[in-house]
Amino acid sequence: MIDSTSGARAELEQARREQELTDLVVASFGLTGDARLRQVLQSATRHLHAFIREVRLTEGEWNNGIQFLTEAGHITDEHRQEFILLSDVFGASMQTIAVNNRAHGNATEATVFGPFHTEDAPYIEFGGDIAGGAVGEPCWVEGTVTDLEGSPIGGARIEVWEADADGYYDVQYNDERVAGRAWFETDADGRYAFWGVTPTPYPIPHDGPVGRMLERAGRSPYRAAHLHFMVTAKEMRTLVTHIFVEGDPQLEIGDSVFGVKDSLIKRFERQSAQTPTPDGRDLAGGTWSRSKFDIMLAPAS
Repeated sequence: MIDSTSGARAELEQARREQELTDLVVASFGLTGDARLRQVLQSATRHLHAFIREVRLTEGEWNNGIQFLTEAGHITDEHRQEFILLSDVFGASMQTIAVNNRAHGNATEATVFGPFHTEDAPYIEFGGDIAGGAVGEPCWVEGTVTDLEGSPIGGARIEVWEADADGYYDVQYNDERVAGRAWFETDADGRYAFWGVTPTPYPIPHDGPVGRMLERAGRSPYRAAHLHFMVTAKEMRTLVTHIFVEGDPQLEIGDSVFGVKDSLIKRFERQSAQTPTPDGRDLAGGTWSRSKFDIMLAPAS
């Protein structure tokens, strides 16, 4: 029978051995020439070892984790980034955004980039249509881009992208379609306007390891309905954000990637088929919606 004193000594010796290993690995990165890289590697080591020690990770669980990451790598391709999804559902993406987009007056808040942005979106004129054949109810979106003093920013580049009413981005289809995305610039008064489709909730890809993890955890894979924006302008901090749909039931259930912020929830007003459109567009007797999103950019500094 082991007495309490012997048990305490054994626990202290075990803790010493575990800490000795952590210290040894941290020290192994001590000669890293880049000071920032050295800080990141050593801190990552400390936190990883602390996690393993806190949960008393078993070797079987460690193997399962390696297999999970391997599967995430295998399912990742040019159109799907499972590691971004993994970062998103753990809130790591949003935490990184919070750290790197410090509150600055009334500047529009940032949120997750997501895995479906592309570099080849088409250009459209003021009031153009980003839908490109994407299914969904037409939606008119307009607003202004200004600095924190309210001065208009002309020539700001705005990229927008969204899923269709079936919950898919163009890159998720097996053809070469380009739909639900475009870029344009604000006019001299900082104004912009475009047609898209009314956002609807959709699930993140959940047929892979991240989806199985969410199912095991009892979490929904659904994102609240949203429309992506990326806004760039000279001497201004680049803004990556969404707008969300007021009244969307998914807002109460929760957004699977924690991207919702109250300031980004906007009213999408449903319009009857008889309501004239802002630019006289003929919608063939269908309903449509409209929303207003005024954007305030923080200075780059």
